[in-house]
Amino acid sequence: MQTRPLGRTGLSVPVVCLGTMTFGQQNTEAEGHEQMDYAVSRGITFFDTAEMYAVPPKAETYGATERIIGSWLKKRGRRDDIVIASKVAGAGAMTWLRPDGAPTRLTRAQMQIALDQSLTRLGTDHIDLYQLHWPERPAPFGANPSRFDPEGWAPRADETAIGEQLEALDGFVRAGKVRFIGLSNESAWGTMTFLKEAEARGLPRVQTVQNAYHLLNRTFETALAEVALREQVGLLAYSPLAQGFLTGKYLDGARPAGARVTLFDRQQRYQKPGSEEAIRDYVAIAREAGLDPAVMAIAFVASRPFVTSAIIGATSMAQLKTAIDAGETTLSPDVLAAIDAVHQLRGNPAP
Repeated sequence: MQTRPLGRTGLSVPVVCLGTMTFGQQNTEAEGHEQMDYAVSRGITFFDTAEMYAVPPKAETYGATERIIGSWLKKRGRRDDIVIASKVAGAGAMTWLRPDGAPTRLTRAQMQIALDQSLTRLGTDHIDLYQLHWPERPAPFGANPSRFDPEGWAPRADETAIGEQLEALDGFVRAGKVRFIGLSNESAWGTMTFLKEAEARGLPRVQTVQNAYHLLNRTFETALAEVALREQVGLLAYSPLAQGFLTGKYLDGARPAGARVTLFDRQQRYQKPGSEEAIRDYVAIAREAGLDPAVMAIAFVASRPFVTSAIIGATSMAQLKTAIDAGETTLSPDVLAAIDAVHQLRGNPAP
């Protein structure tokens, strides 16, 4: 499995990362362990999780994914072989994440609680890459990263300053509980502000940004790709299959048994006008080239020079094998040209 530098850390990670948000909801502990065993056998030694996982997030399952990874680490004893990435929640209403029932914020006190709880669940004394899951400030992230909202993005008087967030993360690094830091669902302005604050004040440097990136949403290319390449803050691309839509399995309203859309019906960000037509076009390109559409979609993401790793997810071993195979697949110039032609026509229907 090809590896790439993790920012400026000196570490290298595989071009495919095992996403684990299904562990504890769609996948049992035993199934999670089986996935991790197989992933490692294929050279995937980079796992991504978060305090709020499993997904969809709810009080009954938060932290379950970290606990499952922790029990696997305890059984296998391979902590030094694995790069573990986790995340602390940004501003939100998931009051069950904090012991006092407070809404989540990126304050020093809340971040300290979140980190210590994650370390306990993971059964480790450090997290390799600790990421801010989404900004605390009002910002263009999540389901509508390209929709300008002048009222919604207005600065709040009580928001935790980026410098204060970095100071808290600096304390974690100095304590040996975190090795490196990263961002998620972040903008170009936010990423550069973190970098400038860190450089000016001698605080930890952001190494990665974890954002959505796939054939239906290439908005990362507009501004953040330049930041990623010039500043070596690589993209950890989540949803390279657009939550499974790019496999084609949901075309024409199909809802396969056990699939995420069938179970949860919360993937509206991938069902916007124009998405179905684009999916149909991309699936046709894959079929004509003799490729599994899932392999083509993931291989496209992995082919981008600003991508450090594509975060894959699976609920079955067959899905996992296909996703890992994609990380070892090189797309031909003709396929890449056909993809770009569709992108020129269809744009980014599902940002």
